[in-house]
Amino acid sequence: MPGDLPAVGSFVAADYVVFALMLLVSAAVGVYYAWVDRSQGSTGDFLMGGRSLTAVPVSLSLTAGFMSAITVLASPAEVYRYGAVFGLVGLSYIFTVVVTSEIFLPVFYRLAITSTYEYLELRFNRATRLMGTVLFIVQTVLYTGIVIYAPALALNQVTGMDLWGAVVSTGIVCTFYCTLGGLKAVVWTDVFQVGVMLAGFMAVIIRSVLLQGGIGPIIQHSQQGGRLNLWDFDMNPLRRHTFWTLTVGGTFVWVSVYGINQAQVQRYLSCKTITHARMALYLNLIGLWVVLVCSVISGLCLYSVYKSCDPWTTGQVTALDQLMPYLVMDILRSYPGVPGLFVAAAYSGSLSTVSSSINALTAVTVEDLIRPHIDLSEKHLSWASKGLSLLYGALCIAMAAIASLMGGVLQAAITIFGIIGGPLLGLFTLGILFPFANSKGAVLGLLSGLVVALWVGIGAQIYPPPAAMSRPLDLSTAGCNFSTGFSNWSSTALPPPHSPFTRESTFSPESTTLPVLADSWYSVSYMYFSPIGTLTALTVGVVVSLLSGTRNPSSELEVAGRTRNFDLTKNEARKMGNTNLAFSDVELDLTKGHVTT
Repeated sequence: MPGDLPAVGSFVAADYVVFALMLLVSAAVGVYYAWVDRSQGSTGDFLMGGRSLTAVPVSLSLTAGFMSAITVLASPAEVYRYGAVFGLVGLSYIFTVVVTSEIFLPVFYRLAITSTYEYLELRFNRATRLMGTVLFIVQTVLYTGIVIYAPALALNQVTGMDLWGAVVSTGIVCTFYCTLGGLKAVVWTDVFQVGVMLAGFMAVIIRSVLLQGGIGPIIQHSQQGGRLNLWDFDMNPLRRHTFWTLTVGGTFVWVSVYGINQAQVQRYLSCKTITHARMALYLNLIGLWVVLVCSVISGLCLYSVYKSCDPWTTGQVTALDQLMPYLVMDILRSYPGVPGLFVAAAYSGSLSTVSSSINALTAVTVEDLIRPHIDLSEKHLSWASKGLSLLYGALCIAMAAIASLMGGVLQAAITIFGIIGGPLLGLFTLGILFPFANSKGAVLGLLSGLVVALWVGIGAQIYPPPAAMSRPLDLSTAGCNFSTGFSNWSSTALPPPHSPFTRESTFSPESTTLPVLADSWYSVSYMYFSPIGTLTALTVGVVVSLLSGTRNPSSELEVAGRTRNFDLTKNEARKMGNTNLAFSDVELDLTKGHVTT
């Protein structure tokens, strides 16, 4: 019976067949689009899907890109350990979609750019563009390696699936369909993969509900265990998760993803009209809520099953992100192929994230590093794009190998990935909402935001916040009825958390005096790292721009002596929407239909 913690077994042939089918279908989509689009040799077709995609597949792709395997495995574990308060992050999704749709989308769509960082050169200068591009490439390669490796490690230790076989097969299949099919293959495999992910969640939820005698007992167990801690309006910024940290902090985090991150922006810019792009964003909001609800309910199911015999405390798993695969192997092992479905769901999360990253890395490299410096035909650029997809795929697999040697640094890397997005969001916001901002303010603002965000992030990594601020909930082993080498179980003496949502440290307060900032600045909720970086970059950028004098629009827009035609006013039948008044017409001379660069 689940809760007694027997040996959970390992994969059987049917599970491997289901997993292999998921990889095969994903690869087949790449082959299909490589064949269908074989006569179209431009980079626009490969990187942007010919800007001809419609709202529904793009919305599902946006949702799939948001869901990595880390999300599939770690979000339920977060609810299991800290409660359903995490579900309040769903409110931040509303603000994220509205801000992205009304502020960032109109600017990027009308410019018809491929790389979001191209805007930085048009608005400021080449140095700003290169800084943004380099930061994006570094964070994306690092994070993508982790996305490949972390779930492989968790699943390997629980299911017995070969670790490097899973890592390499995931990387190769993903690189294969990205290289052959471009963005169209990425989007349509995402549509398939989001279905697989939801099917994996539903298998766990339905089996748990049947096992526990209905949804009522699960809610009751969660209430008794303190997991339904939804409404906490404490304004203290040091508290890990409250209504304010999740809605305010979450909005900044996800706007930095949906508003300016190349991997997500590239998807909705591939829509055939701005109306389809907006529709894709709002439909994606429904997808995000469905995923969030599934992950929260899965976490409550996890707690209900193991409320009296925690697998983590008893050493059956060594990390919180192994709890979901452990549950699957425990309650679904008598249904051959179903554990394989959940693992396919987790790896679908990896595939969707890695594929979007590879395509985005290729796009920024071609547009920001190759096209401005090397004169190549569209056909040659298309071939270069395919080659870069192959290169970045190999690089991400190599990064997964390096990640395996990094140990606890993985959590620091994930934290840094979140931190970099904040200052970049501040930089783009400075350019769009403050017409007087100049390149000096942009560069100094970005650097200042990065330094401050890294300062608080690294400080929090070294001196993690006390339990009184993170507030982990009690776990019990009172109901365990199996024999172990331990003589005394106690829910008050738990091992330290091991998950992407918590930070552990080797710092010993007994041997060293805590710095003054340890209980204040370094203990601020990790959800506020992004707003700290954003607001610092904005403040410094505005002040420096005002002190150094506003920019000269005509000189600032001379980018390497080139002229780009953006066709901003013709073809009204495409319903491009109304002009975004927050974006100064003087900056890009929208009324003339071209920009001198």
